[in-house]
Amino acid sequence: MSRLAYYPTPANRRLGNFTLNTAKRWTGSLGVWGVGAGTALLFLLSVTPKVKNTFLLKVPVLSNYFEDKTPASDKPF
Repeated sequence: MSRLAYYPTPANRRLGNFTLNTAKRWTGSLGVWGVGAGTALLFLLSVTPKVKNTFLLKVPVLSNYFEDKTPASDKPF
């Protein structure tokens, strides 16, 4: 008969049920989801002046696309 051996993880290498090996397994997936969520949030907030002026106009490749080329005479305010 086989015997089940239990080797507990030392208390200094875990936080509840969360261990270093668990963190290593989840980093790739969480990174992909984080990049996707950040891109979606940036896309949805790209029309707001705060995001446009503070971030998008400072990115070298994107700044030409988000630059406002409307003449001052055509702006209502």
